Amino acid sequence: MNRYEGLFILNTAGKEEGVTDLIEKVRSDINAAGGKVETVQKMDKRPFARVADKKHSSGYYVNVIFEAAPATIAPLRAKFALSADVFRVSFTNAPTPVAAKE
Repeated sequence: MNRYEGLFILNTAGKEEGVTDLIEKVRSDINAAGGKVETVQKMDKRPFARVADKKHSSGYYVNVIFEAAPATIAPLRAKFALSADVFRVSFTNAPTPVAAKE
C-alpha cells in the first residue's frame, strides 16, 4: 500500500449545502476501491484562474490523503473523470509522516 494525496476540485454550482455529501461520496469511492482514507482537508471555494465555462467560475477544493495499492489509482482517476461532481482530480505520492522528536 502506498500513500497518496488527491486534490479534488468539486462542482458545487447550485448545491453549496451539499459539499459534505460530495466529500463523503469521494471518501466512499476511495474506500470501495480498496483504499483507506486518512485525512480530508476542506480548502474552501476558490475562483478559477482560467474560466473555461462562464457557468462555472469557481470550485470547491478538497485535499484527501489516503493509502491504496498502486493498481487502484488508474481506475479511481477514470471514475472521477466521468463524475459530473468532480471538475478535476490530481493524485500524487504523499510523503510518509515523520514522527515528532521529543
